[in-house]
Amino acid sequence: MQLAAQHAHLAALSAAGRLRSLAPRRGIDLSSNDYLALSGDARLVTAAEAALARGVALGSGGSRLLRGNDAEHEALEEEAAGFFGCQVALLFGSGYAANTALLSALPQPGDLVVHDALVHASMHDGLRLGRAPYVAAAHGDPQAVDDRIAAWRREGGSGTAWIAIESLYSMDGDLADVGAYQAVAERHDAMLIVDEAHATGVWGEGGRGAAAAWQGQENVITLNTFGKALGCEGAVLCGPALIRDFLVARARPFIFSTAPSPLSAAVARESLRILGADPGRRVQLQALILAARGHLQPLGARVESQIVPLVIGNDHDTMRVAAAVQAAGFDVRGIRPPTVPAGTARLRIALTLHVDEAQIAALAAVLKEVLP
Repeated sequence: MQLAAQHAHLAALSAAGRLRSLAPRRGIDLSSNDYLALSGDARLVTAAEAALARGVALGSGGSRLLRGNDAEHEALEEEAAGFFGCQVALLFGSGYAANTALLSALPQPGDLVVHDALVHASMHDGLRLGRAPYVAAAHGDPQAVDDRIAAWRREGGSGTAWIAIESLYSMDGDLADVGAYQAVAERHDAMLIVDEAHATGVWGEGGRGAAAAWQGQENVITLNTFGKALGCEGAVLCGPALIRDFLVARARPFIFSTAPSPLSAAVARESLRILGADPGRRVQLQALILAARGHLQPLGARVESQIVPLVIGNDHDTMRVAAAVQAAGFDVRGIRPPTVPAGTARLRIALTLHVDEAQIAALAAVLKEVLP
């Protein structure tokens, strides 16, 4: 039978409670990454209309090394570099593409990449495509990273050490101690890569990310996204000018991809301006996080940021609870392995400005009834 292995695999996933499927948007938004509720903001609509009126194209027509390099791409990169405080920025169509490009191209044979055990799948995929050896360190433990690099040096490692972390973990909602990791990098003359995807727009001075204090340093590279709190799409890698030059020359996800939409780049420029001029949204979201702590922590949720995990453990139980919550009108999704470690299936509750404290309280009341 053709595709028999694929049929069997899907059946096994279904039996384990791990079969993924697409579901429509329905109910109160407690699952999106539109943290500042900017994706439908009228100012972005106006920016798109104005860009179209001045002739900005919907499509780029090719990769940026062919004819796809548009003035809007370059303007966004220049403005992003100024906003985030780095030497240069390089635009990608998504954070996934940016992480894959970065980790597949930059670390070289003879180097070592030490990554936090819970970094995003895009980082893992970049490492698999790359040429440098890599090793995991315990989650949230800068000393474990230090120990890994020190052991490698003792064993004769002489290349560059690279440290890869997220500043805000997308499934656990905890913030990394970026300063402690930067101190490790300084001790070992290492490069520090910080994925700011979920921190951009929400954390750090002016919403510049949790690693903002270390931006501009020669050994720091950050990924900042437009597709989450900024309400648009795409991402920039921020760092030293040499990094941009190397990625343009060597990163296959950049070289061989059609360039992002110039129109999207124009809208992202406006989103950066809104973020800089409208701090009230970030203040409002921080207040919502504080309020959610009182409602959700008594139920076992961890509320450190706008990403709130409620670990249930069993895959089937998790999806049963998610279905009950959705039936009550709240769009909360269940997260299962392999996205999270086995035995830690959970609800991922995302706090956004699409909801208020009263709705969080109502969600908590439903959870109290349906949790195992």
